[in-house]
Amino acid sequence: MNPYVLTTLLSSLGLGTTLTFASSHWLLAWMGLEINTLAIIPLMAQHHHPRAVEATTKYFLIQATAAAVILFAGTANAWATGEWNMTNMSDPIATTMILAALSLKVGLAPMHFWMPEVLQGLDLLTGLVLSTWQKLAPFALIIQTSQAFDPLLLTTLGLTSTLVGGWGGLNQTQLRKVLAYSSIAHMGWMVIVLQYAPHLTFLALLMYILMTSAAFLTLKLSYATKIGTLATTWSKAPLLTATTALVFLSLGGLPPLTGFMPKWLILQELAKQGLPFTATIMALAALISLYFYLRLCYSMTLTISPNTAASTTPWRTQTTQVSAPLALFTVMALSLLPITPAITALLI
Repeated sequence: MNPYVLTTLLSSLGLGTTLTFASSHWLLAWMGLEINTLAIIPLMAQHHHPRAVEATTKYFLIQATAAAVILFAGTANAWATGEWNMTNMSDPIATTMILAALSLKVGLAPMHFWMPEVLQGLDLLTGLVLSTWQKLAPFALIIQTSQAFDPLLLTTLGLTSTLVGGWGGLNQTQLRKVLAYSSIAHMGWMVIVLQYAPHLTFLALLMYILMTSAAFLTLKLSYATKIGTLATTWSKAPLLTATTALVFLSLGGLPPLTGFMPKWLILQELAKQGLPFTATIMALAALISLYFYLRLCYSMTLTISPNTAASTTPWRTQTTQVSAPLALFTVMALSLLPITPAITALLI
């Protein structure tokens, strides 16, 4: 892609998200979301592959539907209250519609069906942008309007997402689909605690972005898109294989890795709010997710790929890819747990 075009598109991505962050007016927030969607569409379709074009079309239709519902609900709320302000959400139908539309935008279950299919059709770098940056603007709106939402509805969305994210990833062999279901499960963790401690939602989103970035950049460096390919990585880059296995375990939420921090604080908050049953279901759902991360670790580190592999042996040349961002994200995805008190003190 032409560097000028790429710069314009990435600037528009940043502008759209910043607009939504800065807005307290529904029309301005909607405009930011639309700029965001329109900027990522050419990035998704840049390879002109039928799968990429199909994924782009699906993504565009879903995002356009969600944006239309947000605009309609914002208008209905303005009609009922006389103002477009986000903080004044007194119309229950408009509030529920906005939650449904924002859930569709980030891929919360049961509005998650587009997410694995779209992510599967994209290359790893665009998939990374879709899984991390594109979640920021809708989540900013969810956090801003969280007090207006029905607590039961938020709890239902959170539980459904963690369970669907766990079950859906169990029999996947494509790594992008595994990461898509991982994303759905993590969104559930963020939404479940939203009404009690929004700063924990922000913390979980931050940690999710760090760990997912490390996972996507690792897969990009090793050109791996299927579980079968992971079995050949240990002979090419043993150190990278070891850190990748740890990143996957961090995504699963195992101590003493970074991924344990948000899960631990969220379960603690749920218990503090007198919801031990909800906390137990969330912990059990995390175990289901952990199983498919362990599958990835098993195929990477504990299996030796057969010498008579049907696939072409990749060349063992030095890679020309930039590895500094990968190193940074991997370190953060593995070692932030000891400074949990400092991070929570900054967020509160």
